[in-house]
Amino acid sequence: MATLALDVEQDLKKRAAALRRHILTMASGGQIIHVGGSMSVADVMACLVFHYLDLEGKGGGRDHLVLSKGHTVHAFHACLAEMGLVDPGEFKTLGQMGTRLAGHPSRRAPLVEVATGSLGHGLSIGIGMALAERLNGKGAKTVVIMGDGELQEGSVWEAALSAPRFGLDNLLAIVDRNGFQATGAVNDILPLDPLPEKWRSFGWNAREINGHDIGAILAMLVSCPHRRNRRSSSLIRSR
Repeated sequence: MATLALDVEQDLKKRAAALRRHILTMASGGQIIHVGGSMSVADVMACLVFHYLDLEGKGGGRDHLVLSKGHTVHAFHACLAEMGLVDPGEFKTLGQMGTRLAGHPSRRAPLVEVATGSLGHGLSIGIGMALAERLNGKGAKTVVIMGDGELQEGSVWEAALSAPRFGLDNLLAIVDRNGFQATGAVNDILPLDPLPEKWRSFGWNAREINGHDIGAILAMLVSCPHRRNRRSSSLIRSR
């Protein structure tokens, strides 16, 4: 079992490196893309897409990934290339009229269920998906990825109040806390600390990890959901 776990971790490290190469390929084509935001979620995205989630529904119930932090879509496009659902040659169409690969998630692209980019909406959408899947009873999971600057939106905290209320143990929210937003450092614009304590006070099982440590990410995912106490929801703060 230990050898198997090590093999999984090594494979995901290779996947994350491949995602970063794809992101750099997109950036080298002259298109304007969010390189930093996409790079910062590469390790988390590799673990989610290639280990934790079943986005194609091969196991019967299709899981859901909501990129509330929509400008990380280039990391997702890289995942699609690794999955063989997008030819890397298509990267040169990124952001062009009629492309499947827009600057934010577009439903023209494979596996994209929600067009996002207007920050602050993804967690509410994810809650709706998680509620629907609980009614379906197939055990499908929903993951929402948010940025730290996005948490300055009041709609995020309205949604955060709701998930524990409904006991959504099939919902995972990930905050990619890289310390920057579009116009500068988060701490210089509107500081968020004490961030973990804020989520816990809203009833979430909040955990902090190094978001670039594949082993730590996998350990966190193994511990979700926390069905024992029915507080239902978990947060990863990725650094």
